Amino acid sequence: MKIVNKKGFTAKKSYLCPFFVKHIDTMKRKKEKKKNATLRQAQGAKSRNIMLALLTGGLLTAAWPTWGIAPLIFIGFVPLLLLEDRIAHGENGRLFWLSFLAFFIWNVATTWWVWNATPAATLAWILNALFMTIVFHVFHLTKKKVCNKPWGNFILIPYWMAFELLTYWWSIKWPWLNLGHAFSTRHEWIQWYEYSGVAGGTLWILLVNTLITNTILYFKSKETKPLFISIGAEVVILLVPILISTRIYKHYENQGTDTEVIVVQQNCDPWNEQFDSQFYDQVIQNNINLSLPLVTPQTRFIVSSESAIQEGIWLQEIDKAKAVNTLRDYVKRFPQLAFVIGGTTYEWVPKGMEDDFPAREAGLNRYYYCHNSALLIDDINIQHRNKSQLTPAVEAIPEWMGFLKNYSLTMGIARGTLKTDPESKVMTFGGHKVAVPICYESAFGEYVSSFCKKGADLIFVITNDGWWGDTPGYKQHFEFSKLRAIENRRCIARSANTGRSGFFNQRGDVLQQTNYWEPDAIRDTLKANDKITFYAKHGDYLSRIAVYLTFVLLITWIAISLIRWNRSGERTVKKATKRKKK
Repeated sequence: MKIVNKKGFTAKKSYLCPFFVKHIDTMKRKKEKKKNATLRQAQGAKSRNIMLALLTGGLLTAAWPTWGIAPLIFIGFVPLLLLEDRIAHGENGRLFWLSFLAFFIWNVATTWWVWNATPAATLAWILNALFMTIVFHVFHLTKKKVCNKPWGNFILIPYWMAFELLTYWWSIKWPWLNLGHAFSTRHEWIQWYEYSGVAGGTLWILLVNTLITNTILYFKSKETKPLFISIGAEVVILLVPILISTRIYKHYENQGTDTEVIVVQQNCDPWNEQFDSQFYDQVIQNNINLSLPLVTPQTRFIVSSESAIQEGIWLQEIDKAKAVNTLRDYVKRFPQLAFVIGGTTYEWVPKGMEDDFPAREAGLNRYYYCHNSALLIDDINIQHRNKSQLTPAVEAIPEWMGFLKNYSLTMGIARGTLKTDPESKVMTFGGHKVAVPICYESAFGEYVSSFCKKGADLIFVITNDGWWGDTPGYKQHFEFSKLRAIENRRCIARSANTGRSGFFNQRGDVLQQTNYWEPDAIRDTLKANDKITFYAKHGDYLSRIAVYLTFVLLITWIAISLIRWNRSGERTVKKATKRKKK
């Protein structure tokens, strides 16, 4: 009798055959066991990777204003950096999609309220998460080539800071999630923003995240000396800025001359009232009725919200606008004060400029511009400035999306792209120069500082946060004014149509604030300060340095890749030559 095994070998039946059969079965079981273990390990690694990505998304969300716990921002990137290190050292995993998952969660969970204003929010979440993912993936590729060690994690810092600078510059401007904004609810910690701006906060956050990650990696690899160095640096970099800031906060005194300001929150529903012509007169009268009881001989400014005037003001004939004349009659009763208010304005396009992207056709071969403007009305003059930093998709369509030129994704009707001022413009009254950032502009630190460089001694933020409803949106926007106050050491009066209005001192403290969805007016005395801070003078210099470092690192990565590719090619040629000789 013959026994045939799987490989086709035959053997006569003897006392040795059971031994070989048993041995073959044992080998098969071991092989199957190893295969199952590898499969379980791969599934475990996949689950762990997803959990790390989810953890980063969750931590960044939990740290964000206004209900977040700000200190969590110091560990928000740690899970993702640990995940990147595993993959960089050979573990299977799709880092691109895992990091996209983390950043998408962060974007949606912190800015979901944008959906209430425009369906374009979906595109904003996807694009911003995608841009963040690309930055992180390029960091991963650079680190693998340049330095695949723990201290290679520092490469992320200039890359991320350069990306944040781009969010202020490119056509789809979205600086809302720049990391330094996370401390708006802990402004006592970042009084040194007057020297660094928000970019200093981003640098601080990324440094601490990187050091914590490196500490974990050194602990796992049992590298004692680097471990203690990393722990020491981590403690110093985490605590020293807080100690310095706390000292500045305790000893800083508001500077400048006393100026009495009234802020009006008219509380007009932007969806159903504000843009309906039957309410135009009522909105203006509400502003007068709310502010009038608070006016004193010392009042210098009354500040109302963005787009409060909607009758359609032609700048060439501004004196003929009914709302303007109503407010002018009001301030003539109190010639010591000026009324600051927002409105929609129009002007004819100069001849030869008909092809300008924001130009709109009016018929009869005529074109006009539409502006989101701030007006300063006193008893003699009417000044205005036009919004420069437009909200993507709502007020501005990028030129490369020209087919949507004449449509606003908010209202679903033909509104078009707004025309902007090429630079910031201060308005003057009673010896004061005032900055009036309009809504979204207050999220642009360097832009707001440009007003102060031109002599602005007070900042009036006018906005309409009612589009978002009772969501974290208007609360986050309110908190950002604290950062602008610290960066420029300027007192701020903030008027929101609906949302939250208030006053801030030069330390970023809230002096007064209104409640959501309540018509109200408040009065306070602010210090008008014309001293220019280091940040106002130099702007986002830290981010610009990061851009230069990014170029150096990218060039280094490309150079090393080319050198290694060249050497690999030479080795291949040598091996081929040896084979031919043999």
